[in-house]
Amino acid sequence: MGKIHHVEKMTDNRFVNLYHVDATSVHNTPVSYYVASRAKSVDELKLKTGKNTPDGVIIYSIYGEKRDKVVLIRQYRYTLGGYIYEFPAGLVEAGENFHEGAVREMYEETGLKLKPLKVDPAFERPYFTTVGMTDESCATVYGFASGEISKAAQEASEEIEVVLADRDEVRRILKEERVAIMCAYMLMHFLNDEEPFAFLNGGL
Repeated sequence: MGKIHHVEKMTDNRFVNLYHVDATSVHNTPVSYYVASRAKSVDELKLKTGKNTPDGVIIYSIYGEKRDKVVLIRQYRYTLGGYIYEFPAGLVEAGENFHEGAVREMYEETGLKLKPLKVDPAFERPYFTTVGMTDESCATVYGFASGEISKAAQEASEEIEVVLADRDEVRRILKEERVAIMCAYMLMHFLNDEEPFAFLNGGL
């Protein structure tokens, strides 16, 4: 495998930073690579720790007595210069487990109360998001949402519309709108499984 020689922190921002990696590939050629990370320092990078602690959490939740709507957000993203459909999500805070983070983020972004499901750890453990450019990983929490939509707890920097989408609206969104890939895959389950969380029942 490749060999990492030196890592340098290039920026000093609050939520994400850029690191330069000087390395040699398995073919003995020099490699200059850039990694975006939630890590605050070089020593906290996953390439240094070897640990996969979740940076964030993604929430796949169902709403309504008939369990026929999925909770989505339509959020403005500066990376796109426009809106994209996503699941409610956010960073896991220090001293917080990702289940607690999911309940908090759901309330902050939507005003809704989340009741998480107990599932096989293989379905919720952190997986990497875009490993070609970042070491970020996110856990997934599944559950049922209730209550009334509210923007009262949203941050001033956020531009979020809460969407309770039934299957017809999900079909339209997948055909016509920008959708985050992690959300899109789960929406395909929502469309095709009579019970939205049926795929969780068997375990791995």
